Amino acid sequence: MAQYELILVVQPEMEEEPLNALVEKVSQTIRDLGGQVVQVEPWGRRRMAYTIKKHRDGFYFLVNLELPTTAVRNLERSLTLVEDLMRYLVVRKDETVARAE
Repeated sequence: MAQYELILVVQPEMEEEPLNALVEKVSQTIRDLGGQVVQVEPWGRRRMAYTIKKHRDGFYFLVNLELPTTAVRNLERSLTLVEDLMRYLVVRKDETVARAE
């Protein structure tokens, strides 16, 4: 399985309980697709560079995960159906790290 980073931007007016439920729903979707969530790192509420759906702020989450490469498209498709999710980005982690010696 390949390693990925998923960044989620959630609507800022959400309370803590529904926010945690949304992150758990995304985590369950990843597990249902045959992957596993390595780490969920909440970045908190931050100002965005531009407005999205009339919002200037959003709650950011970084999710490190492992997922089969064939399941990434299905994950993205399911993320588009989550109403409170304003933006997401799935990036594959590079397996080789360039070192300056």
